[in-house]
Amino acid sequence: MSRQLAHHSHQETKEPRYRQLARILAHEIRTQHSAGDQLSSELALAKRFEVNRHTVRRALDELVAAGMVTRHQGWGTQVVDRRLDYMVNAESKVTHNLAEMGINTETRCLSQGLSRPPEAISQRFGLADGECLICVDTLRLVDGMPLTRLRHWFDATRVPDWCERYRGGSTRALLDQHYGLRLSRASVRLEASQANRDDSRLLQCPQLAPLLVLTSDNVDESRRLVEVSVSCARADRVSYHFDFLNER
Repeated sequence: MSRQLAHHSHQETKEPRYRQLARILAHEIRTQHSAGDQLSSELALAKRFEVNRHTVRRALDELVAAGMVTRHQGWGTQVVDRRLDYMVNAESKVTHNLAEMGINTETRCLSQGLSRPPEAISQRFGLADGECLICVDTLRLVDGMPLTRLRHWFDATRVPDWCERYRGGSTRALLDQHYGLRLSRASVRLEASQANRDDSRLLQCPQLAPLLVLTSDNVDESRRLVEVSVSCARADRVSYHFDFLNER
């Protein structure tokens, strides 16, 4: 067994080998390939990872099912798209869901503190003139590459001492663990935008590159607004699909 696959096997002893291989290949597709690239042949992959071709074939079947590659007789296996397809629904938690997909994520805190929000967000919270919210700017990286920059606006009365507690990572986890708040999306708006200078620097994309801007109103179990989050994602690296049919 190859050293790379053996390492995954040690960490994921209960996971079938073909799924371990699928994870490795999915990571390589996201970080090393572009749409239209061809993967190595089944035989070459079998030799590289020291597995049989049946294991390779099942791993590639997983990638086909995930929409990452397509297979054609006599043509081989071709990368379809490098974009991360992310499900958005009322209960979805980005960091948790990506981890379940075997995707390594990191969320860095760029800045945080009390700040006056834009008028549209101020109205959503019903703030009086001059009232502030806690503004938290974060950068989410997937497999070590920047994917989204996020701005979270929190009702300061619901999250006392936030700035002393939060140092990065999942904001949802901190809300749950320290404040007993389990938020869900009450509404979502998706818009198109273009990268400005800060977007270009943080997301490592050209200025004016297309972005997807997802704005979510996040409420507690009593449907009281706690947070408005604004996520700017590189359109060449992420796609969203929405599923609210099976919500409670």
